Amino acid sequence: MAQQGSILIVDDEAGPRESLRMILKPIYKIYTAANGKEALELIQKEKIDLVTLDLNMPGLTGVDVLKEIKKIKSDIEVIIITGYGTLKNAQEVIRYGAGDFISKPFNVADIVAIISKSFERRNYNLKINNLIQQIKGLRNIGEDQEREITRVNKAQIPY
Repeated sequence: MAQQGSILIVDDEAGPRESLRMILKPIYKIYTAANGKEALELIQKEKIDLVTLDLNMPGLTGVDVLKEIKKIKSDIEVIIITGYGTLKNAQEVIRYGAGDFISKPFNVADIVAIISKSFERRNYNLKINNLIQQIKGLRNIGEDQEREITRVNKAQIPY
């Protein structure tokens, strides 16, 4: 199967991190990080499309890492996967830009479906942003043409 994007799996626990890696590696290019600092370094170096992120990690928390990811590259999709899921946690991470929130232990079919949905959402958002940039470019072209017509009209010598 052709690889459909790149995923960074961030979890301080090797078990969940390796489980996700094994599940997703036939479909996606996979990177792993055992902590937030390592994750942010990888995001600076590699083309990452989606991050699965644990909340409760030593050092930088998942929320801290999420905030930094969105500062570095706002179009990276982030899915929180945590064993400490609360409504308050879910609300907080959604506020900071997480696309989804999954509790551990996770169901394989659910995680694959959520990741697929997240890639679809990311691709859709990238297309919309590209279209917006094209429209802005056309508007600028129109304004440039209008200025040029005005300049030519002012510069014309009357007969």
